[in-house]
Amino acid sequence: MGQRSKSKGWCGWFIVLVVAALVAAVIVISIRKRSDHSDKAAPVPGPPGAIDKKYSDALKLAMQFFDIQKSGKLENNKISWRGNSALQDGSEAKLDLSKGMYDAGDHIKFGFPMAFTATVLSWAILEYGDQMDVVDQLEPAQDSLKWITDYLINAHPSENVLYIQVGDPEADHKCWERPENMKEKRPLTQVNTSAPGTDVAAETAAAMASASLVFKTSDSSYSDTLLKHAKQLFNFADKYRGSYSVSIPEVQKYYNSTGYGDELLWAASWLYHATGDQAYLKYTVQNGNAFANWGSPTWFSWDNKLAGTQVLLSRVSFFGGKGISNSENSGLQKYRKTAEAVMCGLLPKSPTATISRTDSGLIWVSEWNALQHPVASAFLAVLYSDYMLSSRTAKLSCDGDSYKPSDLRHFAISQVNYVLGENPMKMSYLVGYGDKYPQYVHHRGASIPADATTGCSDGFKWLKSKDPNPNVATGALVGGPFKNESFVDSRNNSMQVEPSTYNGAVIVGLLSSLVTTSSVVQSFT
Repeated sequence: MGQRSKSKGWCGWFIVLVVAALVAAVIVISIRKRSDHSDKAAPVPGPPGAIDKKYSDALKLAMQFFDIQKSGKLENNKISWRGNSALQDGSEAKLDLSKGMYDAGDHIKFGFPMAFTATVLSWAILEYGDQMDVVDQLEPAQDSLKWITDYLINAHPSENVLYIQVGDPEADHKCWERPENMKEKRPLTQVNTSAPGTDVAAETAAAMASASLVFKTSDSSYSDTLLKHAKQLFNFADKYRGSYSVSIPEVQKYYNSTGYGDELLWAASWLYHATGDQAYLKYTVQNGNAFANWGSPTWFSWDNKLAGTQVLLSRVSFFGGKGISNSENSGLQKYRKTAEAVMCGLLPKSPTATISRTDSGLIWVSEWNALQHPVASAFLAVLYSDYMLSSRTAKLSCDGDSYKPSDLRHFAISQVNYVLGENPMKMSYLVGYGDKYPQYVHHRGASIPADATTGCSDGFKWLKSKDPNPNVATGALVGGPFKNESFVDSRNNSMQVEPSTYNGAVIVGLLSSLVTTSSVVQSFT
């Protein structure tokens, strides 16, 4: 009897200890959960840390696509199958428009997406140039940017005239040939006071203003020239309002603009950062009600700059600026609130998460060039994450739920990893990266052997060829998968396998942001 009583007592104490341990565990877990959603900010990031080889390798490849797309007399040409082309572009107007870049797999120089490419590339350099530099990609990025801005300067010969296209798209698309062999006429298209193009002029102003910041310390004279053109183009865009798609209906088939208010705000935002002139910031606030679409998140692209503008102006809200009035600060808060709505829509576990995704979690908005939106969205997400970190902003609230800067970064990583091969096709959509990537890229120069002699029409045999491209369009980000995550690697499937320079700009920005640990945000000026 005595022995059994002793055993019972021991069991009782054991049960008490187990219960106490469970209670303690629950308390610890609760505290940890609470601390995860606490107001305590993460440490401010320092200078670039350890290099992530995957993203570094991908960045080095992505940067090469700009060299592939260059028009004109090539300097220090690193692409064996490319040579000089379009050397007479602009001659009919006594201008040198030989530089610039072909937009995609064809040979037209479209000013609207080309200027957007330059603006995004500038933004990437300004925010992540230190990270580009540690993997020797800053100089190539600056060189590619200058190749475009040299062209844009020459395309703006007077205050109210901007040449926005070189070549005839209808004639160009009847040919399949290398750019080095082009013999067709390449007419020029312009916007001016009687045929305004607010959207394209304002985007070009944004490109020049942002690029002026890139070259401010390395080439102050060139920077000043860019800024002068940016101011003139913004004045032209604002004073003579009208969409270039209305003034020149032929462009609707290729790069149709759905409005110009976003470009005016985008350009004014960049001019504020480039000049510090309060008038440009005031412009974004005063015209916000008309153009900003506050409270309604949108997708960032060559056609719609609102989400980019909201993130860029959030930068000012996060870090402050000199002499900002109460009304201006109130306007900035509206931009930031909409930027937060954009971020909440991207976060997959947010109550307001967008349903525009594939089953594997890739943001998916359109069949044509599907990868433009997820990559651009991921770039904005990393920017916003780094703004939060550098400003010691602990969390982002999405309909009552809290998220940290690291959540935005994880979203961005999920998108780029999908692009680089973590997808149902087990394929990298960045040409040259990994063991499996598209072999039939819809790109004339890549599809025709460098030593082939072809004219306009007989080159179509290379389009129809069943053989893989003889030249690798290294660094090209192709259009990407369908909603069901299938992908058909066929040269005729331009919807999925055609690359573009504006895709190149957003993937370079995204990869640059991930090359090392989060980058501390510094002043542009």
